[in-house]
Amino acid sequence: MKYAEDYRIGDIFHLGRHHVTTEEIIDFARKYDPQPYHLSEEAGAKSIFGGMIASGWLTASIWMGLYIRALPEGARVEGSPGVDELRWHSPVRPGDWLVGSVEVVGIVPSPFRKQLVTIRKLGKLTRENEGKPVMTLVLNSRFLRGSVGGFSTDRMNDADADILRAGTANVVPQADDR
Repeated sequence: MKYAEDYRIGDIFHLGRHHVTTEEIIDFARKYDPQPYHLSEEAGAKSIFGGMIASGWLTASIWMGLYIRALPEGARVEGSPGVDELRWHSPVRPGDWLVGSVEVVGIVPSPFRKQLVTIRKLGKLTRENEGKPVMTLVLNSRFLRGSVGGFSTDRMNDADADILRAGTANVVPQADDR
């Protein structure tokens, strides 16, 4: 999916998987989140977690790496105004295999830059062979339109197409969208 028009609400993309190692947990913790339960199994065992766990920020970084590597070559991503609703639901531990996915949950045209559309995506990381996510977030990604002159509504659901047809009068601009 290269352009904004290539996405529709409800699209789900599988991002691949990642094996979490003790070494990457410790390396990340030393640099960015040096809490004892991220630095050693012994300290983790004395914590409420009962063992070493990965920093939530490492977990988020793992998802982001899977997401970026899954984008097709030439995807027209033009940055992001931010992430909403980042949640860590369950500790990630050494040896876990994490599986990433993303679902398109919103499409918002920019009221200021007609060539940009913000695609809202619900990102998830789950342990392999488990149904519940260990982490969720909503990523707002800016994509270029394939044609600046218009945004095709062919692949959108009716509600999103109606929003685009109505223009941007009801769209709340994002502070850094200008």
